Amino acid sequence: MKVLLVGEYNRSHRYLKEGLLSLGHDAVVVGLDDGFKKINVDIEISQKFRLGLLKKVRSLLIKLFNVDLHFLQVKKQLLKNKKQLSSYDVVQFINESSFLCLPEDEKKIFDLLSRWNSKIFLLSCGTDYPSVKFAMEKKFRYSILTPYFEGRVKPADFSLGLKYLTPGFVKLHHHIYDNSVGVISSDLDYYLPLTGHKKHLGMIPHVINVDSITYMEPVIKDKIIIFHGINRSNYYKKGNDIFEAALDLIKTKYENKITIIQVENLPYKDYITTFDTAHILLDQVYAYDQGYNALEAMAKGKVVFTGAEQEWLDYYQLEEDTVAINALPNAKQIASELEWLIENPEKIIEISKNARQFVETHHNHITNAKLFLKKWA
Repeated sequence: MKVLLVGEYNRSHRYLKEGLLSLGHDAVVVGLDDGFKKINVDIEISQKFRLGLLKKVRSLLIKLFNVDLHFLQVKKQLLKNKKQLSSYDVVQFINESSFLCLPEDEKKIFDLLSRWNSKIFLLSCGTDYPSVKFAMEKKFRYSILTPYFEGRVKPADFSLGLKYLTPGFVKLHHHIYDNSVGVISSDLDYYLPLTGHKKHLGMIPHVINVDSITYMEPVIKDKIIIFHGINRSNYYKKGNDIFEAALDLIKTKYENKITIIQVENLPYKDYITTFDTAHILLDQVYAYDQGYNALEAMAKGKVVFTGAEQEWLDYYQLEEDTVAINALPNAKQIASELEWLIENPEKIIEISKNARQFVETHHNHITNAKLFLKKWA
């Protein structure tokens, strides 16, 4: 089977490609490089009009003439690579807005790639209309919109994904769903909003090439090392402010027992290795399930504070605090969980082993690539 994977987000399509190749299929990833993370794709689409001074020029021309230089550049690059982007058995888009264009232009790109190929599928593994609508209706107990509801984040903050609720993006959503075979969710934060939808083909957990990630059993000689990586553009969305408050509560009390490493806006290749020495990783607060950063850290054997809600425990039939630590939007509770681990370091080793085993079992790139092949058949 020939598969075109459109768009990239934290190596989700890269890992899926590796699984497909291992099974004897052909796969190509085309898309942007996921911003500062600099994710490698096979056919990289430049996004220079979304960066620096050119971004301002782009905004001005959109405002004055409704002309988007970013879209024009994306389309030009796609047309240039038409031969390499045509005649695939399956095309899977990473998101309803895979190229970060205006909705009417995103529709044109979707239609262009659809005309060149056969079956079209959508992956729900990032902010999109169903997940934002679900959050806006407060159907989650807490969500990435909680900081917005609490008045700590302005509606214009792009990380909230509120653009997906605007008329243009709602129209785009329906167009993509109407012209796709179906949509596949990748974790419970996207599975729950799509439950019962006629186009929802079910959930396939995030794909991880576990073979490419070395497990490092925790060795606690002196201090317990806690790692906190910040992406400043979605600081509140990830709950970094709550993690910082939790660290403030424990760092004086345990200054002789812990070391805190905090970094900001690292490219993916640097981020994924910077926390190698850590025992504990603070990932995100406003989630029910784990994303890629958490899963890759768990595969390395880190104890990760992330989404691990009751729905996740029920889905995978797990006991609380055995595989990952549920990071609730409460600094005192997070501090309490950190204290528990500091006072009981043997738990770090136990959870570390369980975390690796969990990723190997439920997120294996070859096993899950087989699941995608069944959905696409």
